[in-house]
Amino acid sequence: MLSKKQARFFFFGGTILVFIIFLGMTWDSIANRIPEQTHADALTPEVVAGKRLWDKNNCMGCHTIFGEGAYYAPELTKVIERRGEPYIKSVLTSPVPWAPNGRKMVAYGFSNEEAENLIAYFRWIGNVDLNGFPAKPDIEK
Repeated sequence: MLSKKQARFFFFGGTILVFIIFLGMTWDSIANRIPEQTHADALTPEVVAGKRLWDKNNCMGCHTIFGEGAYYAPELTKVIERRGEPYIKSVLTSPVPWAPNGRKMVAYGFSNEEAENLIAYFRWIGNVDLNGFPAKPDIEK
């Protein structure tokens, strides 16, 4: 059994040790992991313009990216990988609203440049290392 003095030393020593480990892991995440996983060097003006269009048109009101947003419409984190750029461009530039699976997609009628900017944003998002999120469905054909 520990004396009161030993218990206090054990508590404060453990707390300080865990805090130092926490600071080291935080520094490693900020200095090394985040830039490596997000590919911040690949942020182009087109990607930034695509993000601005995403925010301006409140796409997150229906869709999710990185698991954040509404769950009315599909998750778009890996949409380029799933659907391909031509399909996405046709959806974004369509002048007619369409309703896949009964869920109506607004016809924004984006210009070709705006669609390319959004595709650049989706491409950048698709290359972010999310440690396996979203999981690929295990479907055997």
